[in-house]
Amino acid sequence: MNSKKSLGILEGTDSSHYLTPPTFSPLNPSGIPTDPQNISNKSNLENISKDEGESLDSLQVPKILSQYLKQQLCYDVLPISFRAIVLDSGLLVKKALAALLQNGVASAPIWDAAQQKFAGMLTVADFINLIQYFYQHSSYTEALEEIEQLKIHALRGIEEQLGVPTPAIVSAHPLDSLYHASKIMIDANLQRLALVDKDSQTGDDVIISVLTQSRILKFVASNYKEKKLFCQPLAELKIGTYKNLATASMSTPVIEIINTFVQRDISAVPIVDENNIVLNVYEHSDVMILAHEGAFYDLDMPAEEALLRRPEDFEGVHTCRLNDTLLSIFDTIRQSRVRRFIVVDSDDKLLGIVSLSDILSYLFISD
Repeated sequence: MNSKKSLGILEGTDSSHYLTPPTFSPLNPSGIPTDPQNISNKSNLENISKDEGESLDSLQVPKILSQYLKQQLCYDVLPISFRAIVLDSGLLVKKALAALLQNGVASAPIWDAAQQKFAGMLTVADFINLIQYFYQHSSYTEALEEIEQLKIHALRGIEEQLGVPTPAIVSAHPLDSLYHASKIMIDANLQRLALVDKDSQTGDDVIISVLTQSRILKFVASNYKEKKLFCQPLAELKIGTYKNLATASMSTPVIEIINTFVQRDISAVPIVDENNIVLNVYEHSDVMILAHEGAFYDLDMPAEEALLRRPEDFEGVHTCRLNDTLLSIFDTIRQSRVRRFIVVDSDDKLLGIVSLSDILSYLFISD
């Protein structure tokens, strides 16, 4: 266990102090955490059968878990009580962004009232397009004036001017299998998928909720009982990205990081020092804060300054090691709000990134 106090989530405004230390235990030869201090894993280990040392074929685990996903419905993942945030396509973008930030979500379904149908998702990608458009095409005064009048349905016109593809309008039915929904998300590179039903009398769309990769993985982590399938370390599973990683420094201008998001189709860039030690991560969600503040001409600010704009309740950057098991990863996903894991060595140097998409893709084998 990493005991360095400098890597905890500290009070104050130092933007380099947002890493959560790896809390996973070292492994014994059979791949089972053995650190007696790691209490959080003990309940999980009780569910592992005595044959945990048996080796599993590299494709056997995904096959088993894919079959499990086929047996579960999207409806099963929804909590007993939840709120569904839906944005009218005629709503001002400024108000829509404020609603997303106030409710702590990164996207929401769009409703076309004229046609009474689901009209896609408002996501961070829309705000990235917006920032790039105003940065390239408008003065600061013009940008502020236009954003005051801009409505959600007008965002598609901005995409056309930027020459970026218009997002496909895709959804799943609440009674579709998790396997089917996962396939849609993986094929379309989506982190969130709207669940849409039909009104039996009118035939109009009815937006039920939004399914996320996080919800699917939390469901698997909490409900799948054969924990022995999750005892292989990341180094063996080869989950994640470890080559050609995009990185930035604390002095890198924010606009360069935003451009990297678009050019490489990624949602996070690790912030490292001159020794490749991870200090922080600049994420998609950080862009929403800039858009909300109207910082269209502050984009040359260094990453260090931009990171200071995060809310006080920012949950931190989750790290892990190559010898951490999928079991430990799932345990963290089940208990915390996690977007990705930054893989570091014992000196906190960057090795790779494991996203929720990587984990979901591992669980999934296409027919």
